[in-house]
Amino acid sequence: MAGPTRRSFLAGAAAMPLSLTAAAKAQEVASVEDDLARYIGFGSKQSGGAGDTACGHWLADEIGRTGFVVETHDLSVPCFDPGQCEITAGDARATLWPQPIVVPTTEDGVSGPLVRVDAGGRADAPLAGAIALVDLPYGRWSSALAKPVRVPVDAAFAAGAKAAVVITNGPTGKVIALNADGRAPMFPGPVGVIAPADAAPFLAAAMQHRPATVRLSGEQGQRTAFNLIGRLDRGSKRWVVVSTPRSGWFSCAGERGGGIAAWLDLARWAPAALPGYNLAFLCNSGHEYENLGAEQSLQTIAPRPDETRFWLHLGANLAARDWHEGLFGLKPIRGTDSQRYLVVSPALLPAARRLFAGLAGLESPYSSKVLSAGELTPILAAGYRSVAGIFGVHRFHHVSDDDARCVPPEAVATTIVAFRQLLTEATAD
Repeated sequence: MAGPTRRSFLAGAAAMPLSLTAAAKAQEVASVEDDLARYIGFGSKQSGGAGDTACGHWLADEIGRTGFVVETHDLSVPCFDPGQCEITAGDARATLWPQPIVVPTTEDGVSGPLVRVDAGGRADAPLAGAIALVDLPYGRWSSALAKPVRVPVDAAFAAGAKAAVVITNGPTGKVIALNADGRAPMFPGPVGVIAPADAAPFLAAAMQHRPATVRLSGEQGQRTAFNLIGRLDRGSKRWVVVSTPRSGWFSCAGERGGGIAAWLDLARWAPAALPGYNLAFLCNSGHEYENLGAEQSLQTIAPRPDETRFWLHLGANLAARDWHEGLFGLKPIRGTDSQRYLVVSPALLPAARRLFAGLAGLESPYSSKVLSAGELTPILAAGYRSVAGIFGVHRFHHVSDDDARCVPPEAVATTIVAFRQLLTEATAD
């Protein structure tokens, strides 16, 4: 007779003690590893693209087999099919990441003297007719809404710049893609992002205000993405909601992979473990457009705040790998990146401190009264009273090299067990 499958094993996991045996942990890690490999294998997760769409259908099928009734709901998201996206200055040439919502140039581009602009918007020469080279301070950047990004770019265009090029100085030396408003362009002119590793010749040109040309050609448009929700309606008056985004600029292994694996694991575990509740498992696209999909879900398909017992949101960097910096460049190590944040309703703080003890970053939870970010912010604003959420920015966050190296299955599995325990205690009557 064939032995139990990983899926059947997990479906019965609610009967096991919360402290997993060695055999159970090995099965858990193996299942997480499978789910991570599948998610990463879809490639780029840009909203409405082929990877995001295929991933959404896979997730819908997975939780549908667990017994959830699944619906999908379309949303319109921006898209850009790039042509020539680059900056040139003399013999120097570098690729630019076009900042959404893209304000494209003609194929000839726009030209002017390069002028360096700091994070405060200060320039060392007049910006009228110039190309602004915005030199961000070192950081793990995520969004163009951040003041050190938006302030200098706004200032440059207000002073008459023709275009802006942003150097996203961060730990990898690569381009860091920046989230953006998904409703309208944030800036009045073309904005491109350049890798710090490519920026040196342009910083040198800016010191002498030498001429440069920026080209951001391509086709701008809208396309359809979708949110999905799986419901298990048992006729209870109380819902438990678990949500996660799936979309992002690149393959998003460390950024999104852990959240996706945890979401699937909990969808397989919760029907048996939380018998007294209706369950809603929500997965959004449109995340990189400043939570566009999440906000639509809250308005259309999520259970109402007054009928929701608890909402768990699984955001970015659930359990990404830590790295050493400096002596070896970037060297992966066994630890988990501590730049992940656990936020819970005030009443859950004691339980969170106990349950997540020893888990880097999460062992110091924050009250939802003082901190939120990402899709957790609109959830709280909508009036959900009992919540928990995780978010963070690991070293390869929004970088094209955010691949399988960045997300160790063992760390994800350990974090999932803690969230199972939190869900159990947060919903206890």
